[in-house]
Amino acid sequence: MKKVLIITYYWPPAGGPGVQRWLNFVKFLPEFEIEPIVFIPENPDYPMEDASFLEEVPKNARILKHPIFEPYKLASFFSKKKTKQISKGIISSEKQSVVESIMLWIRGNFFIPDARVFWVKPSVKYLESFIQKEQIDTIITTGPPHSVHLIGMKLKGMLDLKWIADFRDPWTNIGYHSDLKLTESSQKKHLALERQVLNKANQVITTSYTTKEEFSGITEKPIEVITNGFLSENEGQKELSKNFTLSHIGSLLSGRNPEVLWNAIGELLEELDGFKKDFELQLAGAVSEDVLRSIKAAGITDNLSVLGYVSHEEALHLQKSSQVLLLIEIDSEKTRGIIPGKLFEYLSAKRPIVAIGPNGWDVQKILEETKAGVYFEYSEKENIKETIRSYYKAFKNANLHVNSVNIEKFHRRALTAHLASIM
Repeated sequence: MKKVLIITYYWPPAGGPGVQRWLNFVKFLPEFEIEPIVFIPENPDYPMEDASFLEEVPKNARILKHPIFEPYKLASFFSKKKTKQISKGIISSEKQSVVESIMLWIRGNFFIPDARVFWVKPSVKYLESFIQKEQIDTIITTGPPHSVHLIGMKLKGMLDLKWIADFRDPWTNIGYHSDLKLTESSQKKHLALERQVLNKANQVITTSYTTKEEFSGITEKPIEVITNGFLSENEGQKELSKNFTLSHIGSLLSGRNPEVLWNAIGELLEELDGFKKDFELQLAGAVSEDVLRSIKAAGITDNLSVLGYVSHEEALHLQKSSQVLLLIEIDSEKTRGIIPGKLFEYLSAKRPIVAIGPNGWDVQKILEETKAGVYFEYSEKENIKETIRSYYKAFKNANLHVNSVNIEKFHRRALTAHLASIM
């Protein structure tokens, strides 16, 4: 059986889609005659945790751990709340406090490419001998944090290895990158490191078609798209909510604030008979104050349920029991290549999806291929409003459903088969 070393920062009990991606690859790789060995930090400072993921780690999985120095732990002495928010990528669009501005400037310019960069040197030293001892010839790094790719790049330069770099998100083209108050020198360093990683890796993997296209302009190395996925199609279907629930599961950052949607809902609450009594907007996950203020301004507060962070198990329950599922992305050209991991769980839940995002968003391609929902740009308020109105009418007639197709290719096992084929 071929051994492959997977180097990742996020691993159970960390929460979020980045954990699920490689947790599931590790589950299924042995079916393809590949033994995954996972290297993770011994003492990480995860911005969110979900202990339920620990139960999903295969009992026979080989897990290596090595200590990491976390600057976020020091920063939390000054502002624990702001430190957690910045670690999650929640950067307020409103006027920032002096402390927040200083923290962002330090994060962007002192820790390049990110605050986990201090894990690189000790990890390389530890892994060099381990790789030689175990006779490993293939390593995989997955980011963000993109500093993990620097571990792969240094090991590649020292040993005879095949190195695969997996990008769950873009690097310099991700939405929040421009909010980090980078100096011109720091921006050049980010761009240089990104180019080095893309050109020194043997193989690059992206989770979106747009990111592949963008990286193709930087490197001639082979690039494969392996999206995120779902684990079990429609298993344990839950009873649908009695209310007309419109649910968003996941973080709603300041930039991911579709005022066009809130205003459309606010108008329906005033205009549509019965809607105010039946409608419920459910938000599960971290929600910024900017978003909550916009929802209040639209007059939706009485129909709002803010659930906070929920376990993955509860998130799956909410997806399957909701009447309609919301997928929202920042309205920016830089976010066209962001395909949220929850999209694939939404597909598995088989509930109608309303997606609002930038022009040319990769999500549109998937929704059209699967016939699982509808996509709108931020300028389409009337179309959004009419779609919600039609879904509500179907709900009242007990006829709100979706007939999706071709979703099996997004099952975790099928995606792992693709990964195994390029190893």
